[in-house]
Amino acid sequence: MTATASTDGLEDRLYEAGARQRADGGRPVRKLLESLAEPDLRRAALWFHRSLCEGAGDPVTLAALGWLAEQRLEWTAPQSAELLGRLTGKDALVDPAAVPHRFVALLRIPLAAAARSGEYDTAGLRRLRRLLPEIWDAPEWLRDRLDELIGPGPHDATGLPADLLDEYDEYGPAMRAAHPALLAAPGVAELLRHCLGQDKVRATRRWRKEAAVLLAGAEGGADVVRALLAGMAAQPEHPVAAPGWVGRHFWPGIGSEGNVRLVRGLLWAAADVDAAWVVPVVADVALNAGTGMGGSGGDCRSGKMATTAVAVLGEFDGARGEQAVDRLGRLQRGIRNRTVVKGMTAALQAAAERSGLTPSMVRERAVPTAGLDPRGLREEALGEYTAVLSVSAPGTAALSFRGPQGRVLKSAPKAVREEFGEQLSQIQAALKQLRALMPVERARLEEHLAAGTRWPARDWEQYYIDHPVTGAFARTLIWEMSDDDGERWTAGLPEQMAGGWALADADGTAAPVTDGALLRLWHPLGGDADETRAWREELADRELRQPFKQAFREVYPLTPAEEETRGCSHRFAGHILRYGQARALMTERGWTGGHLGDFRDGYSAEMVRELPRAGELRASEGEFWRARFCLELVDQRRTDGSSGALCSTGRLRFERRRGARGPWEQADLAEAPPLALSEAMRDADLFTGVASIGADPHWRDRGEDREHDGYWESWAFGELAESARIRRESLARLLPRTRIADRVELTDRYLRVRGELRTYKIHLGSAGVLMEPNDAYLCIVEDRSTAAAGGREHLFLPFEEDGGLLSLIVSKAFLLADDSKIADRAIAAQIERGV
Repeated sequence: MTATASTDGLEDRLYEAGARQRADGGRPVRKLLESLAEPDLRRAALWFHRSLCEGAGDPVTLAALGWLAEQRLEWTAPQSAELLGRLTGKDALVDPAAVPHRFVALLRIPLAAAARSGEYDTAGLRRLRRLLPEIWDAPEWLRDRLDELIGPGPHDATGLPADLLDEYDEYGPAMRAAHPALLAAPGVAELLRHCLGQDKVRATRRWRKEAAVLLAGAEGGADVVRALLAGMAAQPEHPVAAPGWVGRHFWPGIGSEGNVRLVRGLLWAAADVDAAWVVPVVADVALNAGTGMGGSGGDCRSGKMATTAVAVLGEFDGARGEQAVDRLGRLQRGIRNRTVVKGMTAALQAAAERSGLTPSMVRERAVPTAGLDPRGLREEALGEYTAVLSVSAPGTAALSFRGPQGRVLKSAPKAVREEFGEQLSQIQAALKQLRALMPVERARLEEHLAAGTRWPARDWEQYYIDHPVTGAFARTLIWEMSDDDGERWTAGLPEQMAGGWALADADGTAAPVTDGALLRLWHPLGGDADETRAWREELADRELRQPFKQAFREVYPLTPAEEETRGCSHRFAGHILRYGQARALMTERGWTGGHLGDFRDGYSAEMVRELPRAGELRASEGEFWRARFCLELVDQRRTDGSSGALCSTGRLRFERRRGARGPWEQADLAEAPPLALSEAMRDADLFTGVASIGADPHWRDRGEDREHDGYWESWAFGELAESARIRRESLARLLPRTRIADRVELTDRYLRVRGELRTYKIHLGSAGVLMEPNDAYLCIVEDRSTAAAGGREHLFLPFEEDGGLLSLIVSKAFLLADDSKIADRAIAAQIERGV
């Protein structure tokens, strides 16, 4: 307990009285309190309560608070809110659950203030009420006082027993409060009781048969199921109580143990409801439960709920089955938890087996069109205006409105909003669907590139080139065609001809796609250097930007050192990465694994990715491959609640198994399929290239950790990785077309720029800048270089990448070529000083 300043010295007097009482005994604190007027007694109560929140749990403080709680004080609503906010607000001073021995003392004054003022946060009191079962010595009067203040609860309104939609989380009380009439209807309690007993991933036929009977017998049964599932799909993260764990009161999540069981049952009950809402709502529950805290993919808010939801999605067939497959495909992009991913794979496999197709074929047949025609357009007349929903290369969805005079508007005019509100809502929903679908389709095509999937010509045309959504991507990619079952392949960009589609090579020669042909995406690993160079020049000449790097894709054949080590690669070992950024990139690319942090087993982890397989292969065919990338904790400082700030990279190794159920076995690098090996190494290059501390131009200036300065220097200005070499090749093609062509030259590692004041070297791997002649480091903040060089002429960049380094290097080159005109004082001062 410490003294604090006040205008009349009351806090100082309280502090001094407490100090005397602890040293000499007696009752100086009580005597002082008895001498105070009522307003000062409230101030004293606030001061002692803050001291208790901050850890002062000594007898003097507790006795003072006990006496003050018995006084009839005229608490105001702001004072009541302040006291309760110390325990339950977003800026709470203490977590009452973490100090059960002080729980009762912490609540006495806030409850007295709430009762006297009559204004308080009922939700906050309800959160405290949920903790009472965890406090072994909580007196009965405390429970009664909380119940009295909270008032008639949702139990009374719904008639449900306490264990149905229980109060150990925020979900149960919220649903009771939101749907009292629905939940009070006849038969609903019996339905929910049955759902509460479903604690397995899959429901038995007997359980589902009984659930269907109860659902039909409950008044508004389907509406109840929909409302409760929609509530869980939208449930934010919050502390969830754990009944019976003294001292460990709650964990972050979205549902208590009982309510998770209830929702799992509701999911299976929904499976037998014939309604359009079922598949989207079940998928939304899977997404909310299957992603991690904050919406990230690697963790999981409720694995039990998520695996149940994806199992339900795998049960649908017919039109609903196609809708479910589409939703599962989208979930695969957002959810990275390994257990839930296995469940999604099993669900897709089940759908595939019912249709006699592979999972990849099932997914491509389920891609929605959102009502677009083969041109990628959907036009609807809305009075004098026409709504135009469109998808264009390289995969952009847009909605515009064409007026009677042909004028195009980007937003809906007032007449459309007022007269055609329902139709407009449907079109806007289709736009939202398309914008969610585009990144999924982009990622799916890139997986096919990495897997080497092959299609018969008819499927290729129907599900890719002619598809109004997928085709926006597919028509910008280079494809290969074989008329002899894969012995020889001819590459080209798709071109539509009078009789159908053809592939035109880099010199313009077109080869018609025949009915019996096989097609696959061209990969530079399978082409020679001349062919790759020709395609890169062709794309640059056409100013055709692909949805992902294909022609400019990095390739990683085995090195002599890797052929020697055989079992693993150290090519990307020894890098120092910002762990939070690295893990986010890994999660986005489909890698999963344990966390690093200052906790047990948190000092090392392996990130794992199962590599894409050719889409025409069934689960029983061919081999499965996966890559494992080692990480170790370097710095225990935190970027969030559980992740180490820095990590180092280790070896990269590969495993395989034969068949879907065989054991994983370590394999030699030379045995791995070249395409799978190259793609896994490309990921590792991405992680080390983007998340390395060497990519942070301010690392050394901040002086965060001098131990890593040597690594920062070697990475920021060292040898080029494969991605940087591709960057160098692209710049060699682009820069001669610019107005600064006579001021720039490429060396082995740098873009050298001659300005009016100095000559500069921009590193092609990190975009770091050195000034000649003494290689002094020039710090340029990224957004400043972009803004300063914003006046450069249009320059088409054939690709962009994570980190935006190609664009950043070009911006810095334009900026430094005109260094005498730099207005940014921070940059100009460095150039003038030369340091």
